Amino acid sequence: MEKIVYWILQKRLRKLGVIMLVLIALGGAVMMLPSKLVLAKMLPGKSANTYTIYIDTPTNSSIGQTTAVAQCVAKHLKREKEVTDIETYLGQGAPLDYAGLVKGSDFKRMKYQAEIVVNLTDKHTREEPSFMMVHRLRPEIQKACEAVVPGTTIKFIEMPSGPPTLATIVIELYGKDPVLRRKTAENVAEILKKTPGLVDVDVMQDTLFTKYELVPDKEKILRSALSVEQVNNILYLAFKGMPIAVKNTRNQQDQIPIFVRLSEKSHRFKRDSKEALEEKLSSLKLMNRMGMMIPVKEVVIVKEVPSSPTIFRKNLRDMTTITAECDMVSQVYPLLDARDKMLEELADEFNVTKDPGISTYMFDLHLREKQSGAKMLLRWDGEMKVTLDTFRDLGGAFIAALVLMFLLMVVYYKSFALSGIVLAGSFLSIIGVIAGHWVTDKIQLYFTDTNFFLTATSLIGFISLMGISARSSLLLIDFSRALIAEGMERKKAIAIATATRAKPIMLTAVAIILGSLLLATDPIFGGLGVALIFGSMAATLVSLFFIPVLMDNSEAIEWLRRDREKKH
Repeated sequence: MEKIVYWILQKRLRKLGVIMLVLIALGGAVMMLPSKLVLAKMLPGKSANTYTIYIDTPTNSSIGQTTAVAQCVAKHLKREKEVTDIETYLGQGAPLDYAGLVKGSDFKRMKYQAEIVVNLTDKHTREEPSFMMVHRLRPEIQKACEAVVPGTTIKFIEMPSGPPTLATIVIELYGKDPVLRRKTAENVAEILKKTPGLVDVDVMQDTLFTKYELVPDKEKILRSALSVEQVNNILYLAFKGMPIAVKNTRNQQDQIPIFVRLSEKSHRFKRDSKEALEEKLSSLKLMNRMGMMIPVKEVVIVKEVPSSPTIFRKNLRDMTTITAECDMVSQVYPLLDARDKMLEELADEFNVTKDPGISTYMFDLHLREKQSGAKMLLRWDGEMKVTLDTFRDLGGAFIAALVLMFLLMVVYYKSFALSGIVLAGSFLSIIGVIAGHWVTDKIQLYFTDTNFFLTATSLIGFISLMGISARSSLLLIDFSRALIAEGMERKKAIAIATATRAKPIMLTAVAIILGSLLLATDPIFGGLGVALIFGSMAATLVSLFFIPVLMDNSEAIEWLRRDREKKH
């Protein structure tokens, strides 16, 4: 080691070669991110023993139609040998779990909503992870079961491994005009559906439909010798049903109502129209006080009224939410692709401006309709925003750590050059971190056909390496200074110091690598383990070859040597 380092330090061209090699490695590692050789993601998917399927039929659907879709989904799930049991909840959400808590499962009360909880065999005895099963079943079930009731949306909800968000990608569309907002939301949803990697696209808004109100005509009721109560009762019995008595039991604290309505066949319609409703009302007859049978149609007014969709607001502003999930890919890249497509397609109808500056809302789009001048805001939220916030905060922590380390070194060495050397040695471990993720990704793709992502835990590992890398540089600098102060020639002192401290530096790296091997197999903290393993390797090589070159060229070492000569 001493001979190798001394041989490198003797010629300027050799030192320049080492510097160029490190710079090329740094540039190549950093370019792996924009070139997508290494993919970034908040946290990778994890295998679980359960997942949930959300069913949303059109808002005007009956409970029978929702049941038909749920039965179709259950039929496909029963074919899976790894599925132990299925629980179907019609017109309500499933009991709350971590995913349902953040996705509003407890608020589901409508007949067009259903949830199916799928329980699997233990993940440690199952070859196929749950996220791979979802990836395989999603297109098959959606193609077969969404066609049962046109307009149905079926979403596969896995237990989130990362932050609690409504969805991986959430778009909040703010605007005062509900018609324009609804139209734009549908256009945005179509763009998301065409974006590769995005699935389960859904617009959180009620379907617009025509409904019919049955209003008793009091004047005709009196003339027909009927009562309003008679008419109301027959209408409830015919369509909704009503409690007529109660039953007491020891097993229940409350009384159980006895609910009565006409048979299923009697309140079904042949077609969806006002005429069909009037025909049904004509078949219902009431006996008046004179014993005559009066058709209900004669004493009831049928009014066509538009449905009243649910109004969503956030921060006192009307909003429509569009959600999407990522299928085995990072949310960063589909978002960028979809945003570019939106800029292109929405420009025909709107004047689109991007959010100025760099912030957590830097992907937002401001829309102004060309004809009416109506303004809207397209804001990105969900796990994508949490990812940006997390990477921003970790980046800020990294910069703060570098600045504090630099200031401490300046105070200790009274030299900006030596402090810069320590700083460079700490930062260059990023070469190993990124390259290690690329190597691990290729290995994982070969065995499992899934990507290995650069995650938030990977950045935590990179920040953790800074102290270890700085320690190695400090050992070399202090030992070299001690040898030079004793009168040894500069290059020789640096070579001897490097060779002497090589063993403890490498032993430290080996200890970190061995300690991180088990961590690297964890589905969530694997990025942290890989960052520590490969980052330690890169930091060791940088400390043993690159730092000595910088030390030889630093003005601080020259100043120390001249100061020693003056004293003699």
